[in-house]
Amino acid sequence: MEFIYPQNFEEKVGFDRIRELVSLRCLCGLGSKKVVGANFNTDFENVNRMISEVDEMKTICLMDDSFPVDNYIDTTPFLERIKLAGTWLDEHELFDLRKSLDSIKALLSFFRKGEEPKYPNLTNLTKNLSYYPFVTDRIDSILNKFGRIKDNASPELARIRSEISSKQASVSKRIQSILKSAQSEGFADADASPSVRDGRIVIPVSASNKRKIKGFVHDESATGKTVYIEPVEVVELNNELRELEYAERRELVRILVEFSDAIRPYIPDLLQAYDFLGTIDFIRAKALFAIEVNGAKPILIDKPHIFIRQAKHPLLYLTLKREGKEVIPLDIELNTSERILLISGPNAG
Repeated sequence: MEFIYPQNFEEKVGFDRIRELVSLRCLCGLGSKKVVGANFNTDFENVNRMISEVDEMKTICLMDDSFPVDNYIDTTPFLERIKLAGTWLDEHELFDLRKSLDSIKALLSFFRKGEEPKYPNLTNLTKNLSYYPFVTDRIDSILNKFGRIKDNASPELARIRSEISSKQASVSKRIQSILKSAQSEGFADADASPSVRDGRIVIPVSASNKRKIKGFVHDESATGKTVYIEPVEVVELNNELRELEYAERRELVRILVEFSDAIRPYIPDLLQAYDFLGTIDFIRAKALFAIEVNGAKPILIDKPHIFIRQAKHPLLYLTLKREGKEVIPLDIELNTSERILLISGPNAG
């Protein structure tokens, strides 16, 4: 192509805009990357196969509401990162991995159901792909349904969080007692309540009475009329609470590193599964675009003969469709004896 056509050929014929419109219909970055990477293809078998894939997907989009379209998430940057020992996925990344693996599982089940595949060309894309319940089972042992690490993800985490809960209860009980006393003496407003500043539990006190409460000032209101004091009676309890939070963070990292170490051998297979997810997303985007422009599957022959019947330029079709106008279709035929078509005058555009 590069020896025949100029570098700006796509822009000249408007194909760059087609890429944009297809990309907009992708569900995730994996599909969009496929759109960008798509090149001109002159291999008859490949082109025929790709067109057949889009035609099957078009049928799915029009006729089958059970096709999975949720949680197409690109986790490949996370998976590439944890190829290095000592690295790990955080909670959010782990939750994204779990949800998107469910989508891949649903797609494999969709195409492989039944003895004879309903969509053979798309089903062929699932060849050599596997779903690894080991990975999702490990995630389920760590995360709850909201994507947070479970208290029982490890015995040590359960102990730490139990201590945190107990310590928070002690701090809360003590701070409430101090606040109630400050309110009775008029140092704090009657409707005041404890809050947290820089991870420390504090009480709001009027600025004029801040020296009446022994403690450390951590913040003040925008007006300066209220200060937030950490009473000396709870400083040690807050220190212990902070140390427990640090211990919790260390244990969370240990759990996540352990998980990442466990799935590292599966990363090549997982990346292959996500490449499949991107391919399906790309094909679906093309099918949706085909539906929007009322496209039909062409009949291909492996010889130099082109017969385009009742053709409409897709971009012109979409533009006039928005204006409530019709495109005048065109028939074009080129063959070995008549192989050049010259368009001039007002139709040259």
